[in-house]
Amino acid sequence: MDRRAKEQIVSELQEKLKKANLGVLTTFNAMNVEKMETLRNALRKSDAELKVVKNTLLGIASQGTDFSILADHFKWSVAVILSYKDPVAPSKALTEFAKKNPELEIKAGVLDGKLLTKADITALAELPSREVLLGKLVSVMAAVPTSLVTVLSGVPRSFVQVLNAYCEKKNNLN
Repeated sequence: MDRRAKEQIVSELQEKLKKANLGVLTTFNAMNVEKMETLRNALRKSDAELKVVKNTLLGIASQGTDFSILADHFKWSVAVILSYKDPVAPSKALTEFAKKNPELEIKAGVLDGKLLTKADITALAELPSREVLLGKLVSVMAAVPTSLVTVLSGVPRSFVQVLNAYCEKKNNLN
């Protein structure tokens, strides 16, 4: 590979690293092409991509990005999984694939500039999806005004009941 091709790869990879909010480093020794394609397809469904790059090129591309904290992990034959939207879905796809295929090993990751261990990535994968969390948030937000209206309507209702009792008391005295 000539110098210009390497420079182009580095610049494209650096742009992707700047856009990504989640990146995971994995090793893939002894994985065949069929399994790699299966993993790529699973990651595509969750709006993520898998890139296999040389460590030196990845090290150069990661400079000036959040991924520079992973520089110590650029030692093995690594594949980088990049997610640009929801970090939970790719984490789930990756951990499920790693459970079924022991030749894929999750090494480390970065989420919005914070270093993630393998345990952190597994914990991230156990979270509910973004849609489920948004649904729960909407239900909580809808419950607050309903509860507020119920509480606020209690004051006038109590006042009307007191007035009604007072009127009945007055009518019974007459």
